Amino acid sequence: MKLSSLREKLQHADISVRFGEVENITASNIEISGLKPSIGDIIKIIDSSGEARLGMVTELKRDSFFVSPFGFVEGLKIGDKAYIDEEGLTIPVGESLLGRVVDPLMRPKDGKGEIYGGTPMPIIKAPIDAMKRGLIEEKFSVGVKTIDGLLTTGAGQKVGIFAGSGVGKSTLMGMIVRGAEAPIKVVALIGERGREIPEFIAKNLGGDLTNTVIVVATSDDSSLMRKYGAFAAMTVAEYFKEQGRDVLFIMDSVTRFAMAQREIGLALGEPPTSKGYPPSSLTLLAQLMERAGKEEGKGAITAFFTVLIEGDDMSDPIADQSRSILDGHIVLSREMTDLGIYPPINVLNSASRVMNDVVDQNHKEAAMKFRRMFSLLKENEVLIRIGAYTQGSDPELDEAIAKKGAMESFMKQNPSERVPFDETKKMLLSIV
Repeated sequence: MKLSSLREKLQHADISVRFGEVENITASNIEISGLKPSIGDIIKIIDSSGEARLGMVTELKRDSFFVSPFGFVEGLKIGDKAYIDEEGLTIPVGESLLGRVVDPLMRPKDGKGEIYGGTPMPIIKAPIDAMKRGLIEEKFSVGVKTIDGLLTTGAGQKVGIFAGSGVGKSTLMGMIVRGAEAPIKVVALIGERGREIPEFIAKNLGGDLTNTVIVVATSDDSSLMRKYGAFAAMTVAEYFKEQGRDVLFIMDSVTRFAMAQREIGLALGEPPTSKGYPPSSLTLLAQLMERAGKEEGKGAITAFFTVLIEGDDMSDPIADQSRSILDGHIVLSREMTDLGIYPPINVLNSASRVMNDVVDQNHKEAAMKFRRMFSLLKENEVLIRIGAYTQGSDPELDEAIAKKGAMESFMKQNPSERVPFDETKKMLLSIV
């Protein structure tokens, strides 16, 4: 290109940064004028110290727009300058993240120094196209007997872990992360108490973060940080899936993710529906969960999402919506803890929608018989305990009573124990 032509182009090009101005500040929103952004644009606000604060455009008006901040609004004032970040909401993702604990923007939280390198990837991305999804035909072993034997998962499956508070979902999460047959593991801890993060790493993971990335957005982070923390973690998993590697993605918890969107939606004037959740909270679940799965010619993301059910109520709107999107659900029961069974998985209320596609006929029949015998024991528990049942009245129930100890032993497992899939199958067949 001739120099004169380049000079002419530069004369007519607008290469200066346009600045807007903060007009109004509330606890959850900042109103800015003087710019013309689009919904979802990233805005940087320069505070009095010269630091750039990040926010996202969530509502537009004719002469102004509203921004939800990624951090706190303390320190901002009327008249602060703001501009549109042309790079958008991207995060650097690469091999250097393995073994690290980071926030949703991939900044280190483990005190091990800066993370260098990485490919910029957008946090928000369309899910895998329906016709490009691969069939789930291979088992995915997690090293937990009850899951591998009775609720077998497949590579690329999406599973929900439904539990009330204090039932033991964090312990089960740690067992799955340690025991899963996956070369890459991504753990998203969304809305958790700060105390639980080092505790989860030390106690549930044994301090071993080999080939593991932990993305953290604690309960004291802004609602936008908690919302996009889940999407950022999924983006990390997608990076490794694109390379053809299988990934275990585990998130705790979907409920706190939905609560973050509830805060954002209500602040923007969305109408509250069931339990105060606006429609966007339910819509967002599918946008996140459908990004997991198996893609033809690439790797697979096998995802476990924990869902906190208040008062053990499975009709909770978030639990109900999650169950309709996921390919299986594992229900943790307080009743099982009363029986001294840990992990307290209620096999009668749990299901894996792909189990029949990933196990052989013998395994399938054994699992069905195990569930049948366990169901008979539950139905007749009172009669058996008070001695009202006469042996010989029901041959099936007689067999279930005889095998009660072996069945309960099968469902019990020490948190530090990992049982290979073949051994689990052998134990199951020997019982039934």
